[in-house]
Amino acid sequence: MKIKVQGKKSSVELSDATFAVDFNEPLIHQIVTAHLAGQRQGNKAQKTRSQVRGGGAKPWAQKGTGRARAGTSRSPIWRGGGQTFAAKPRDFTQKVNRKMYRGAMRSMLSELIRQDRLLLTETFSVSAPKTKELVAKLDKLKLESTLIVVEGFDRDLLLAARNLPSVEVQDAQSVDPVNLIRYDKVLMTVAAVKLLEERLG
Repeated sequence: MKIKVQGKKSSVELSDATFAVDFNEPLIHQIVTAHLAGQRQGNKAQKTRSQVRGGGAKPWAQKGTGRARAGTSRSPIWRGGGQTFAAKPRDFTQKVNRKMYRGAMRSMLSELIRQDRLLLTETFSVSAPKTKELVAKLDKLKLESTLIVVEGFDRDLLLAARNLPSVEVQDAQSVDPVNLIRYDKVLMTVAAVKLLEERLG
């Protein structure tokens, strides 16, 4: 499979085994859901009836008052009482097999190519960490909602994109499935796409 490089007459040869895979929606959904679940903090903590302060004394006698019996004033039906099913710190991460993860990434990249949403460029960088310079470069390519994937960590590019809500910069090693589907276009350098091909092949 050949993909044209932006601003050049040349094209890049890519492996069909990685970039021409059938669209597998259930697998992609599972991987994206697992990734989002892994980002959850899960650190909220509420108190049950036994953990809230007070409630040691019986509010009134068992019999003779005419009121419904009550053993504690910290029961869940009381104001100031404990939570019935109190939330506790938990781990939301889901196990994902390497084979499944790679299969989903291959399927997503293939679908991006089919939808003309994956663009290749020889190199992509900024001379200084200036948002204005990055915006000008993206305007030249007619890009708005964009994920930029470069071959390695680029501090200037990262800082330049930090203040743009519809632009994200990632390197080829850390690109994730959620960002691949979040943005309208994915702009990759040739070196980055070759790294991904090697990683997912």
